[in-house]
Amino acid sequence: MSSTAARFSFELYPPRSERAAAALPATIDRLAAAGPDFISVTYGANGSSRGSSLDVLRYILDHTDVSPMAHLTCVGSSHEETNRLIREFLDAGIRRFLAVRGDPPADVEPGGDGLGDIRSSAELVQLIHRVQAERVPYGELPVPGLPARTVLEHREHVQIAVAAFPNGHPSSHSVSQDIDALLAKQAAGANLGITQLFFHAEDYLHFAQRAKEAGVRFPILPGIMPVTSPARLKRMLELSGEDLPSDLAIQLEVEPTDEGRHEIGIAWAAGLAQRLLDGGAPGIHLYTFNQHAAVLSVLERVGLGPVASATSTLPTESEPA
Repeated sequence: MSSTAARFSFELYPPRSERAAAALPATIDRLAAAGPDFISVTYGANGSSRGSSLDVLRYILDHTDVSPMAHLTCVGSSHEETNRLIREFLDAGIRRFLAVRGDPPADVEPGGDGLGDIRSSAELVQLIHRVQAERVPYGELPVPGLPARTVLEHREHVQIAVAAFPNGHPSSHSVSQDIDALLAKQAAGANLGITQLFFHAEDYLHFAQRAKEAGVRFPILPGIMPVTSPARLKRMLELSGEDLPSDLAIQLEVEPTDEGRHEIGIAWAAGLAQRLLDGGAPGIHLYTFNQHAAVLSVLERVGLGPVASATSTLPTESEPA
């Protein structure tokens, strides 16, 4: 698939300080101007960022033409709590969701009572669809040429993305188990996949091919993050559980300047994105770390985004990596 046919999207997280909150709207505006398919906003475990996540989603809705995607986690929550949260997002105008189970609390044993009522992301996908169906059972669709009172019953659908793991979920025992999990999510109503972070194009391409052969029909977007400092790489490894990519790590460590490390990270991410697109990926999902310059540079280099003046300088950090 050529890059001109590919989609791209971004991920943000809720600001964690007043300074970061003040800087985030400008970042959102720059990202939205690039024309992404959507901008997703993470949601802390057990509702830890509920209010701030909703604030960011509402800003995207009210101040841009881009569709926001709300992350939802269910671990530790009751059906009633999750139902109420889904309805709150729907009432705010959100029609795209990323449904993930979330990490269980450290003090909860596998299968223990502290995991909550919803035990899998497939169950969460089903619940989102059910809440939407109950909230808007049908709508009126005017039919040209027929009397004004004539309507067809139709239902407004939501897009529900789910996580995919090219190198395996931490709790899975095989690639087959990970693909079975995707098939279960698809059966529940999921219609998009977004991968966790990885470092090698072959990891995604082999996984996507096996998923397709197994019957996964929805597109799977590879998740990419420009790694522009050793600290960022360390954090990325903590988030993904991936092994250290020694060549990238060495380049970042030996480069003495911020400008040089910034260029290394952009070049690495752009090269990965290009290999993925050339291999047939339907697009790329960019983890922004709440900054716009690096991801816009990546898009520019693979021909997916406009030339951005901000990419000529180092980014202004919304908050420390």
